[in-house]
Amino acid sequence: MITHPKDEPEHNLAEHAYAELSRLILERALPGGSAVVEQRLGDQLGITRTPMREAMLRLAAERMLVKQGSRTFTVRQISASEYFQSMKVRELLECEAIRLAIGKIDEADIQRLRRDITRLGEAPSQLSAHWQVDDRLHVMFPDSSGNAVLSRLVREVRISTRLFEIAGPFQRVRADAEEHLAILDAFSLGDADAAAAAMRRHIRNLVADVLLILRG
Repeated sequence: MITHPKDEPEHNLAEHAYAELSRLILERALPGGSAVVEQRLGDQLGITRTPMREAMLRLAAERMLVKQGSRTFTVRQISASEYFQSMKVRELLECEAIRLAIGKIDEADIQRLRRDITRLGEAPSQLSAHWQVDDRLHVMFPDSSGNAVLSRLVREVRISTRLFEIAGPFQRVRADAEEHLAILDAFSLGDADAAAAAMRRHIRNLVADVLLILRG
């Protein structure tokens, strides 16, 4: 059980509750459809009712939680149809983002990300660190695009695809690493067309793999 000083500001506690609950959802400790009860989770995290509720309402606004009652939420479940539609939107947005970000990201940041991708590509299965690196790559370009609305939209639609993917991990560890490195290779060369094509190929490969799994 996590405890906090009694004089900790409620805003800090709400931020902590938000971070912890997000982590529980995105690491599948709370899978889609799971009930999230305000009092029970607050007791587990050692957080009082007001900041706990603030965090849960924030996650509901971000569409990670769905409100079921006065103090109960469930983790949002994503249908295959919504996933495929969201991936199409991601393809459009992220290919544009990578074009806009050309020349705006420090090469040292790219190389650090490259090292982490290479290291995780050798892992036998998807770890929580895999998802963190995946987030770093896919939000790096929209965040550097100079278009705040584009960045926000990419983050929002990625919530839907992430919730679907973590419900049944597809074990694309090596494939993801190779495709991510191809994106970074083209980006480092300043080739906007090649970088966008690599991003498009990566997203379409994800969709193709999911289709294969769903068709059995």
